Order: sequence, then C-alpha cells, then structure tokens
Amino acid sequence: MTRAASIMGTAIGAAIARAPGSCGELAQGMLDGNYFLVSCPIDMYSTATVEISPGSGRVTAPPDAPKSRRAVELVLVRSERSDMDVHLRLSGPIPRSKGMASSTADISASIAATASAVRPDAEISPDEIASIALRIEPSDSVMLPGIALMDHKSGSMMRKLGAPPTMRVVILDFGGSVDTLAFNGVNRDRALNRLEAEFGEALSLIETGIRANNPAAIGEGATLSAVANQQLLYKPQLDAVLRLAEEVGAVGVNAAHSGTVLGMLFEDDDSLAENAVSRAWNSLFGIRKIYNRRIVSGGITRLEAPNNASKEASLWRR
Repeated sequence: MTRAASIMGTAIGAAIARAPGSCGELAQGMLDGNYFLVSCPIDMYSTATVEISPGSGRVTAPPDAPKSRRAVELVLVRSERSDMDVHLRLSGPIPRSKGMASSTADISASIAATASAVRPDAEISPDEIASIALRIEPSDSVMLPGIALMDHKSGSMMRKLGAPPTMRVVILDFGGSVDTLAFNGVNRDRALNRLEAEFGEALSLIETGIRANNPAAIGEGATLSAVANQQLLYKPQLDAVLRLAEEVGAVGVNAAHSGTVLGMLFEDDDSLAENAVSRAWNSLFGIRKIYNRRIVSGGITRLEAPNNASKEASLWRR
C-alpha cells in the first residue's frame, strides 16, 4: 500500500508533472497600460505527484506549500470532482524567495498533475494552467511553451514568442529574499509608465533575438530591462555584474525583477560559463551561490507515475 493510500484509502489514480523554474525574467514592465513579463526558464524543475482516492474533496499537501494545495483544490472544483481526495507531494531544487519562479513551478506542476490524475483522457491547456495559477498569485510564464510573454497579474495577455536559442545563464545569488506577493501588491504604475520606452525596446530586442535565433539581441534586451528595473527594485551588485559580464564574454545580463538574483547570459558555450563562475566567486562581493544552467523552453512535462510510490516517498517534500 502506498503512503497516500494509507492516509486516504485505496488509491485509484496517480500522475506526475514537472515545470521549470526561471532565472528571473528576460524583461518585465508595463506597455500600453498592461503589465507584462517574459520569463527566462531554466533546467531546474519542480515536480509534483498526486494520488487520488475516493473521498470528499480533501487535499493533503506539504505544510510549506499552501498555494499548491489551493491549486489542487481549484482543479477539483473545475473538474466537479468533490467525490475524491488528493494527496500531493512536491520535489525540486529551485531556491525560494529569490525570483526563480519556485512558487509558479510548484503551482503549475500541481495543477497539471492533478488534472491528469483526475481526468487522464482530458488534456488541460497551458493557458488554462496559467489562468488557474493567476487566481492564486501573480505568476511567471514558465507553464507556457517556449519563451512566452504574459500579463503576470491578470493574464489579459498570453503570447508565445518562440523557442529560445541554445543559451546558458550563470545565476548569481547574493543572499536576501523578496516576498513576491507583497512586492506585486504595491502600485508602481507611475514609475512603470515613465519607463515604458525602455521596456518596449527591451521586448522588441528579445522578440527579434528569438525570431532570428540571435542570443546577442536577447542579451541586449534583457540588459536594458534589468537596468531600467533599478528604479523599481534596486540591486546594488548590478554594476559589478555588468562589468564582469563584459569581461567574460556574456551577451548580456538579466534580473529577477521582483526577486534578488541576477544572471549573466551566454551563447551555449559551457567553457565561457564555467570561466564566468570562477571569476564571479573571486571578484563579486557578497556572492552566496552560483548556478550554471541551460535556458530551456517553458511548458509542463507529464511523467510516468511510479509503480510503487511508497519507495519514492523520501524524495518528496511532504
């Protein structure tokens, strides 16, 4: 008997899904009165597994994941399945409260896994996953395929920009944390409107870079957005990172616009990225952690459910 079965009764279905995290955003701001962001999805993932059993709509989930629990509850309501219980487990290496989409990845994977377990023959679309996630909190666009633009507060815009070129990002964590929900709750419209020209140029460069498979254009646009964002959430290390990025051959710098991390963007050259990691450790004051990751397409991946979930229990946050 699985752990979920021992808690809730006989399991009648299971599903696993994963969603990528993000190194902040390639761009974020406001255009024509609409909020937008373009996430920078990376090969760090949140994985959600759910097991369902006959019941009354009860959801058990990790105590530190109330948003994901709420996501599961919303899927049950959407599916009109108050006659079953759900047990949710989560795993993944994405750091929290850094602007790396850990919450969005957890929520998105939880939505997809629950929908798949409840109705295996009915696919839930990425746009619908985003819409459910936005009912819980402002969200990144990592659940959408490729690189995508999204209104991260209302979902009024969701637009796929295309697949990213092969690129790497060296993610720099200088410590500290940001409560993304609290940050997004503050009205910054006046400053955002003042910076609209910079945001528009940044987005245009990124779109051009994706269409032309040109990392340099993407890096230029991301750098422009990161610098503009200093007027919204100041990062004291940005100038030093910009200097280092130029020295080590990066195509640009990006930022977690409502988080703490910064990224140095590279063409897909691991030797350049590893040199940047070494230089960063030696030259950047206050650096706490560094991750050398690949930029990937966003979107949800559904995985095969384990044959014996109890054997994997130690791998999951309970």
